[in-house]
Amino acid sequence: MKRSTDRILTTHTGSLPRPQDVVDLLIASEKKPGAKLEGFEAAVTRAVADVVQKQVDAGLDVINDGEQGRADYTIHVKDRLTGYDGPKQPKPMSANEEEFPELAEMLKPFVTPLTHRPACTGDVSWLDWDAAQADIDRAASVIGQAKAEDVFMTSPSPGQIARFLPNLHYSSEEAYIFALADVMKREYEAIVDAGLVLQLDCPDLALSRHTIFRHLGLEDFRKEISMHVDALNHAVRDIPAEKMRMHVCWASTMGPHHEDVPLADIVDIIMNAKPQAVSFPGANPRHAHEWKVWRDVKLPDGKFIIPGVIDTTSNFVEHPELVCDRILNYASVVGRENVVVGGDCGFGTFAGRVQVDRKIVWMKFAAMTEGAAMASDKLWS
Repeated sequence: MKRSTDRILTTHTGSLPRPQDVVDLLIASEKKPGAKLEGFEAAVTRAVADVVQKQVDAGLDVINDGEQGRADYTIHVKDRLTGYDGPKQPKPMSANEEEFPELAEMLKPFVTPLTHRPACTGDVSWLDWDAAQADIDRAASVIGQAKAEDVFMTSPSPGQIARFLPNLHYSSEEAYIFALADVMKREYEAIVDAGLVLQLDCPDLALSRHTIFRHLGLEDFRKEISMHVDALNHAVRDIPAEKMRMHVCWASTMGPHHEDVPLADIVDIIMNAKPQAVSFPGANPRHAHEWKVWRDVKLPDGKFIIPGVIDTTSNFVEHPELVCDRILNYASVVGRENVVVGGDCGFGTFAGRVQVDRKIVWMKFAAMTEGAAMASDKLWS
């Protein structure tokens, strides 16, 4: 995995805006699982080519396929694995809905239309590996298409899958998550074998504090996510750390985020995960101050960080000087070579949910790369 050896490299979190024809096809496929929709492959191929070019035009160094062929970043696995024939599970209540009903009403237009999240009611194993392989092949097709430093592909962590698709079958949550680890190991290794950097999506390590584990005290929550990290490390035990990065976040939602667990309370557990780099939000108003946390964190040998320096829920276009300042803050505490920068989260987390104007997304990325160039001039002058 490339790191910032002579300038600050730029990347993003994974999901990028999809064209409307692809959105329509993806939502239709959710309504008719397994259906072969006419024109799907051609539409997604066009979308991937377009989103790759947009990443290049914006100046991004480490790119991907934008997750154009997936309806979302997690629950697509329900159609590829056995065991997910259970009833639809209610989404955990958020602070927005309980404390701020007026805000919840305001945000209804931004709620994902992808609401089918069945429980696990049987043994988890591969049902449709061909679909997973096709996804990997599509992502790998980006390699060589553009002058990128690296190409990555995302895949949900075992703990993240369990957060969206809850257990009604295994004897314990730990047994369920480790079963997922054993199954997902195949996908993780196939991504790396295809020549891609594996990004493990692990929002469960942060945002589950104020959703499914909000009833727990902090120490019990820490024990829970420590188990999630153990399962993740079990799944990737045969993959070199330098072939992997991970993403942790507190949800890409336009809420108050006042219940977010502080980074300082979980950073030690996150750093116990095997991937060489960790991506996390660093631009939104709830977490922008947390660059200071890294003053007290000694990065394990070889590891580096990928802080978000642009907010992915706001239509403000950050000024490049602000981006530069944010990068300099991180570089001042962990060293310039240990910083690659990206966005706080994805811009297309769920097909059909648009929080940031598609055109503005690319303006924000251009501002990020300009700010990174400014920071590079200062750091390597």
